[in-house]
Amino acid sequence: MLQRTLFLLTFFIVGARTNAQWMDSYVQQGELGIAVGAGHYFGDLNTRAALNRPKIAGGIFFRKQMNNYISLKLSANYAALGYSDTYSKNETQQRRNLSFNTNVWELAISGEFNFFKFYPGVEGYNFTPYVSLGVGLFSYDPYAYLGGEKYRLRGLGTEGQGSSLYPGRTPYGSTALCIPLAVGMKYAISPKVNIFGEVGYRFTNTDYLDDVSLTYAPDAFDPASVAYLLQDRSYETGTTPIGIKGRQRGNSSQNDGYAMVLVGISFNLSSYRCPKP
Repeated sequence: MLQRTLFLLTFFIVGARTNAQWMDSYVQQGELGIAVGAGHYFGDLNTRAALNRPKIAGGIFFRKQMNNYISLKLSANYAALGYSDTYSKNETQQRRNLSFNTNVWELAISGEFNFFKFYPGVEGYNFTPYVSLGVGLFSYDPYAYLGGEKYRLRGLGTEGQGSSLYPGRTPYGSTALCIPLAVGMKYAISPKVNIFGEVGYRFTNTDYLDDVSLTYAPDAFDPASVAYLLQDRSYETGTTPIGIKGRQRGNSSQNDGYAMVLVGISFNLSSYRCPKP
């Protein structure tokens, strides 16, 4: 009985030392990954943060592991975003009747923190939740449909941008900054492969993701022009048009944002070093 006990104790000690030596010699250099999921817009057309119109999203990334807890991630993402006042429960927004769609292409760099020590392939160390925060640049170009035709809204200046009647209103750009904040979990199904899921929100420095921000400016357009018909679409609801000069069209005090929910797979880039004596 004593011999059996000593044998089992020796077995577990040797196994633990071998596992510790392997963990000490294994170096995770980083990961290459791909993700798919859904994106959602929040802004002047979605003021109640409704989650009722998700659209496709996805991306690729490279994660450089600095140590077992901290990494630096470079990511390239795509999200299709869009919304309409017809989805709102607010009567005023329903009468406003504006809508938009846009394709967002994003490039970002983020710092990530693993809550647990992460060693892919080692039982007990192959799972961790994580949080990330970074900065990015994204392009956008809102558009809408009128009579079945697609029109780019930025060039139309639907709030009087570029008009001599509104000299302070300059056309907004096609790119903006974002601050990606995300939380997620990843699990190593093998020493080489991980699966993960994350939820992230992008704070942006633009209020024109949806082409809506300031007040109506109907006098800046020819009443027969496409721009005039798209700057106030309340006439399509069969009610009295609400696009009076100076009346609020959007909420300029709060910038637009968007979220992404992603799931994916990543491949570990690893190397080995001599274990410590």
